[in-house]
Amino acid sequence: MELEKHPYNKNFSWSVPNGPYSYLNSGQVESFSKDGFIILHKVFDADFMKKIISIIDPFEAQITENLKEFNEGKFFISRSEEITFTTHLVTQSKELKKFSKDKVFSSLCLDLIGKDVRLYWDQAVYKKGGTKDEFPWHQDNGYTFLEPQSYLTCWLALTDTDETNGCPWVVPKIHRQGTLKHKITDLGYEIPLDSSQAIPIHLSAGSMAVFSSLTPHRTGPNITSQVRKAYILQYAPDGAVRKINDSVTELASEENRQFLIVEKGKSIN
Repeated sequence: MELEKHPYNKNFSWSVPNGPYSYLNSGQVESFSKDGFIILHKVFDADFMKKIISIIDPFEAQITENLKEFNEGKFFISRSEEITFTTHLVTQSKELKKFSKDKVFSSLCLDLIGKDVRLYWDQAVYKKGGTKDEFPWHQDNGYTFLEPQSYLTCWLALTDTDETNGCPWVVPKIHRQGTLKHKITDLGYEIPLDSSQAIPIHLSAGSMAVFSSLTPHRTGPNITSQVRKAYILQYAPDGAVRKINDSVTELASEENRQFLIVEKGKSIN
């Protein structure tokens, strides 16, 4: 399936580190390289996820209240009564900053990115009960173009998720084409994608989908009465550059939120 590429996507070549590996086995790395994602079950205890929720909930509640000040409670991709994005939590919580450096994440960074890695972005995404709309097919690098194009998204389930409440779906193998052209819709950036090969990812609280920033993914409606809660942490190679437009770039190294996780092959606590 060849799709139209992003205009900044030139001479892209996919690769992953050769190992030795710190957290994953060679089969898992091979699967990630081939399909663009892996699933890690029960990485964290469900009770620990409740603690993480208790930290995030007040910040998300404030975001919800702030959104209500906008027309119809909407601002870009956020909708107060449907889906919220609570960003840069590591700048607001010492506990979450420490969590972002957990050995699990630093080891995944060593295995799938390299020896010098920074946190690039963190956000809680709450999809609220009764949300009928999907969050459309996109690549994370389609929102803000980063070079190198491939970084790591850790989609951590804080609550159990499946098709009934908006679990993630992915389309494998397309990541090897690099960043694709997205169109802007009312629901967010979108790739016009044939989703016949899409795979739903069921996750229990504390489990995680790990995928490339180039892996097309979406989340479906939440037809339940409960909030589906996820915490997304993204990691990029040290030295990654955000391309704002043809003439303006920005180094992804803002120390209060884009700090080193791995340096010279060693985890930073």
